[in-house]
Amino acid sequence: MAVHPDAALGLALAVVASSTAPMVLLDGDFTVIGASASFFRTFRIEPSTAPGLKLFALGSGEWDMRQLRSLLSATVSGDAEIDAYEIDLKSSLGAPRRLVLNARKLDYGDAAHQWVLLSIADVTDARLAEKLKDDLLREKAILLQEVQHRVANSLQIIASVILQSARKVSSDETRLHLTDAHNRVMSVAAMQQQLAASRLGEVELRSYFTKLCDSIGASMIRDHDQLVLEVKADDSTSTAEISVSLGLILTELVINCLKHAFPGGRLGRIEVGYHSRGPNWTLSVEDDGVGLPKDRESATPGLGTSIVEALAKQLSAHVQIEDAHPGTLVSVIHNQIAAVGEEDESGDLLPQAAV
Repeated sequence: MAVHPDAALGLALAVVASSTAPMVLLDGDFTVIGASASFFRTFRIEPSTAPGLKLFALGSGEWDMRQLRSLLSATVSGDAEIDAYEIDLKSSLGAPRRLVLNARKLDYGDAAHQWVLLSIADVTDARLAEKLKDDLLREKAILLQEVQHRVANSLQIIASVILQSARKVSSDETRLHLTDAHNRVMSVAAMQQQLAASRLGEVELRSYFTKLCDSIGASMIRDHDQLVLEVKADDSTSTAEISVSLGLILTELVINCLKHAFPGGRLGRIEVGYHSRGPNWTLSVEDDGVGLPKDRESATPGLGTSIVEALAKQLSAHVQIEDAHPGTLVSVIHNQIAAVGEEDESGDLLPQAAV
């Protein structure tokens, strides 16, 4: 059904007048027919001066932009529409404003009566807020990385002081305790360096564990032809928080192997493994050393064992120790209930695992 031009114009003007957002109704020559009160208020234009003027003559001439002329001309000709187009409006009254423009041609089948409805959103403040937020986040990330580097450097200094003290004491027992403290501090320092390098995002565990083991080996293995420390892990990633706990567990288990699995200078190998499937994962440390002591059931757990068990509990995991024939295998296992119908790698249905 055809719409009379006068009725169409009245409807368009009613829409513009009722709009709470800046909106302008233009004819085919871009003359202002009407505009919303918010348009005049936002852009400081006297309402009585606008009707009959071309859009490009409003204000102090800030609307006279070649880019805007081209876009509106394409809209009137039907070749294109302005859809969420961002443009900067310069003004002598202040800083440039960032605008988002939308324009639609109102064509009622009468070539002599064509109009363009132009709506304008001023997103200057929103863009400034986004930039401020991004700048603050970037600054926070830089400061946090700097703190992590400083913490790692401080830990290395503390470890150096502890090692110097260990060399000076005459008591073998005291020297042993100080050496253990040195190794633990060095391992934590290595973790801090790795987490700083991760840029606070997801930590790639294979690289993380490898560099951590390199640090432990550098401080505790005198002859790398005698003892081999190797990492075999999949491509899993984890958050920085969980990675810290996994790194501490790994450190304690590897240090325990180096202290107890290879007495008398015997040759050996330690393998660190990490594999995950969905939410389920296993961190393991296996050696081919002397194996478990026969009286381990009656032995009092050491500090390292207590640390591992406490960290595993925090991760909702459990510790499993078994004889590796030869050597010992310690696994920290995190299992969630398997989804019904989930299959393992062989294609068999998985049973429901205990949490």
